[in-house]
Amino acid sequence: MAPSSSWIPTRTTLRRRTQAPKPSSAPALDDTDDASSSDEEYDDVCCQECGSGKSPAKLLLCDKCDRGYHLFCLRPILVAVPKGSWFCPCCSSKQSKLKSFPLVQTKIIDFFRIQRAPGPVQSELSQDSQRKRKRSGRLVMSKKKRKLLPFNPSEDPERRLEQMRSLATALIASGTQFRDELTYQPGGAPRSANRAALEKGGMQVLSKQDAETLNMCKRMMDRGECPPLMVVFDPTEGFTVVADRFIKDWTIVTEYVGDVDYLKNREDDGGDSMMTLLSAADPAKSLVICPYKHGNIARFINGINNHTPEGRRKQNLKCVRYSVNGECRVLLIANRDIPKGERLYYDYNGDEYEYPTEHFV
Repeated sequence: MAPSSSWIPTRTTLRRRTQAPKPSSAPALDDTDDASSSDEEYDDVCCQECGSGKSPAKLLLCDKCDRGYHLFCLRPILVAVPKGSWFCPCCSSKQSKLKSFPLVQTKIIDFFRIQRAPGPVQSELSQDSQRKRKRSGRLVMSKKKRKLLPFNPSEDPERRLEQMRSLATALIASGTQFRDELTYQPGGAPRSANRAALEKGGMQVLSKQDAETLNMCKRMMDRGECPPLMVVFDPTEGFTVVADRFIKDWTIVTEYVGDVDYLKNREDDGGDSMMTLLSAADPAKSLVICPYKHGNIARFINGINNHTPEGRRKQNLKCVRYSVNGECRVLLIANRDIPKGERLYYDYNGDEYEYPTEHFV
C-alpha cells in the first residue's frame, strides 16, 4: 500500500496473524526510530485524545480535518493503518450505520443463501448421538484420541435468525460479503497454490472422522443451523463475538475464511485481520487469508493482549492449521468450556510475538 498523507510510515510494519508451526519471526516495532527527517512537518501534531505528540508513527491524521489520533487511543482501537481514506470520529458517519443494530430488515435466507428444505430434516447431531449410543455397549480399554466436536446450534429457530442477523449487520457495516469457504480471486493466489505439502516442517492432517465433523458443520450452515454466536458492537473493541449458548471444549467454532493471496503481495497491506494459511519453506509460496472483501464470523472474533497474564487468561479459542485433502485450512476451536455470554478471543500470534497486540484491551 502506498503511503498516504494521512499517516506517517514506520521503518517496519508487522501485520500477519500466525499460528503453529512457528512462522519466521519479524523485528519488533521500535518507537525510538519512528520519525525520519522527512516527517518533520508532523512534529507539531498531537493526539486529540491524550494530548501527546509521542509515538508519531502511530499518529493517524484525519483526511478531512487533519486532526491527529493515536491508533491505540481510538475507540475502537485500531491496530494497523486503515487502507484508503480515514476519517476521525467527529468527521465519520460510520456510527450512524450502527444506530439500528442488528439490521432487522435483512433477509437472512437470501443473505446467507440458506437452502430451503422441502420438509422437516432430522438434525445430524441427533443422528450422530443415536449412532454413538448403539456403539456404547462395548467396552474399549485403549486410550482414545480426542476428536473435534461439531458446533451445537441453538434449538430455537428464531434465536438462530437473531444470531445470523447480527452477523449480517456486521458484514454490511464492514463492507464484507459473506463467504463460508476460502475464495480464490483473479489477481490473487490460485487454488493450485494451496498445497499443504509445501508447509515448512510439515502440517498436521485432519483425520477422516474430524474431516466429516467439519463437513457436518458446513452442511448445518447451509441449512441455516449456524454456530451459537452473536455479533455485538462494543465502543472499545468494535465488533466482537459472544457465545450465545454453552460451547464445549474441543468444539469447532468456525473456519477462518476469506480471499487467498501470496504473502509477498500483502507485505504492505494495512489490514489487521490477515491470517497465515501456508508458511512455506520457499517464502514466495507462503499464503495468507484476507477476509476484507469476503469472510464469515471469524472476521469479528478479537485477539487477546498476549503481553499480559490478564490478557492471556481471556483466551478461549485456539487457531489450528490442518491439511484437508491436501489443502491448508484454518479452524478456530474451543480450547476450554465456554459459558453462554462469554466473549470469544484467540491469540493472533501463537508462540510468536510478531503481531503488535500490546494495546489490545
